[in-house]
Order: sequence, then C-alpha cells, then structure tokens
Amino acid sequence: MASQSVLFIGGTGVISSACVAESVERGLDVTILNRGTSTTHPPHPDAEALVADVRDAGAVRDALAGREFDVVVDFLSFTPDQVQQQLDELGARTGQYVFISSASAYQTPPSRLPVTESTPLRNPFWQYSRDKIACEDLLVRAYREDALPMTIVRPSHTYDHTLAPFGGRWTVVERMRQGKEVLVHGDGTSLWTITHHTDFARAFVGLLGRREAIGEAFHITGDEAPSWNRIYTDIAEAAGVEPRLVHVPSDAVAAADEELGASLLGDKAHTMLFDNSKIKALVPGWQAVVPFRQGAREIVEWHDADPARKVVDARLDALHDRLIAAHRV
Repeated sequence: MASQSVLFIGGTGVISSACVAESVERGLDVTILNRGTSTTHPPHPDAEALVADVRDAGAVRDALAGREFDVVVDFLSFTPDQVQQQLDELGARTGQYVFISSASAYQTPPSRLPVTESTPLRNPFWQYSRDKIACEDLLVRAYREDALPMTIVRPSHTYDHTLAPFGGRWTVVERMRQGKEVLVHGDGTSLWTITHHTDFARAFVGLLGRREAIGEAFHITGDEAPSWNRIYTDIAEAAGVEPRLVHVPSDAVAAADEELGASLLGDKAHTMLFDNSKIKALVPGWQAVVPFRQGAREIVEWHDADPARKVVDARLDALHDRLIAAHRV
C-alpha cells in the first residue's frame, strides 16, 4: 500500500520544518516546495525538495508538472489572492488542502477565556490577522459552495531553538547579558500560551488525511501559559544572568514603533488561553510535553554555539533604551 503523499508549500520554517520531520518519521511521502533559501532550517534529507517561488504561478506549475497529492499544506499564503492562486493550481489535485492561519485571528482582546474554535474571528489591531481572517472566509465559502476539502489550522505562538519569543529576538538576550534593563510590555503579568514546534507537529500530522478534519478549523497550542515576566526570567536563567525588567505600557510601545505595536496590541498584550479539546479528540493521546524552561535552554544553547547567530538589531536596541528611560520608575 502506497504511503500518503503530502506537499508542504514551505517546509523550511520554524513550524513547517518540525511538521515535515514528523511526517517523514511517520512514513509519509513528503515533498516540499519553496525558494530553497533557508539557512537555519535546511530541507529534510528524506523529503523531496522542489525549488520555485510560490508567488510565481508559472514556476509552481512547472515544478509540480501536474502531480497530485493526498494532502497539500500551505504555510506560505497570507492573503486571499495568494490562497486563491494555490487553489487554482492545486485545489482539484488534492484530497485535503490544509491552510495555516493564526490564532491571532481570534477576537482580540477575547471576551471569554479559554478561547475555543467557536470564538469569533476579529482583530482590529493587526493587518496580518485580518488578512488571515479573509483567507479563512474564502476557504469556508469554497467549502460550502464547491465542497473544497479544506482544513484550517491556527497556531498560536510557536517557537523553536532559533527563535527567542519576543521582538528583537537575540537583541533582548544580549541586553540581559550586558546587564542592561530590558523592556517588558504592560505589567508583565498577562498570561501567554507558548508552544514548542515539535509539540505542534505531533498534533498537526494527526490531522493529515483525516476525513473528520475536512471543513473544520483547529487551533493547536500547548497548555502552558506563563506570564511574560516568567518568560523573560526563564530566558535570563538559561542565559546565566539575572534579568532587570522594566515595564512599559503596550500603548507607548505602539506609539513609538507601529510594527512592533501592532503585534503587541493585536496579539501579545492580551492574556490568551486556549481550550485544546477539539484537537485532542481527533488526535487521542496528544499533549504538549516540552516546557518553556527547556525551550529557553535550547534557544540560548543554539545561539551560543555560533556567534554569527547572535544578531542584534541596533534600531530596536536604541528604541528599548529610549522607552525604558522614559518609563523607568
């Protein structure tokens, strides 16, 4: 019996690389399609790698040469026109199209916790989230009107060893190691669900090829929700330092930097807790097992292994200095 064929549009990102590895481990026939430029997450050696710019419909068509797949997983569409391009090319050639949306599409701030898949989708703060909602609207309409075999998956904050979980990434850790104060948005007590990419992948692969998942939306998150103060402290502990935290209102950050502010007001500034009953019902036995304290050590160890990875964003570093000076108690 032939193994299930899965095409990952993407496949070398933080989340998608773990999903590819898990799929290969489970014996799936995996193909990845992307530009072939990732240096931090090279293509899995046991996956077929096809190179094309996914924004170039002709290049995608040439790379795939009319092939069909049991499942197509789209990690690289962020707007409805991008989704439509993939559906035009692949919608009729797969038994399941899986769209990677975002948990930031949920009502922000949420009126009730925990968030479930029936929580309304509305984010007035972040264009990224509104675009994902528009993508979901397109897919739901295609499912209802044309029986498109689609599944929507909404990750929340999912990280791996390459990705410190705050704006500026290593910049913040470097500040800690230099003994500088570091900026924490709000009062640092809001709770934030954070998920290791391997935990996400084990649940995600359980959805592939499942008839029960067609027409449905799922979020996949860990059950751990530390405060932001705890997240910064865990990173500092992994880096071998004591953190000096300065709390700055999220509105003040947004006023000083529009892009950083959008991701705070539209996502990270609000307590987000998720009910994972739906994914657990379809993937029995799944639970997240990697605590953030372990993930924090992985982040620091990976960066320490190669100084070239310790990239400091000078603009953001200076922004932190200005905001901290203005709001230090």
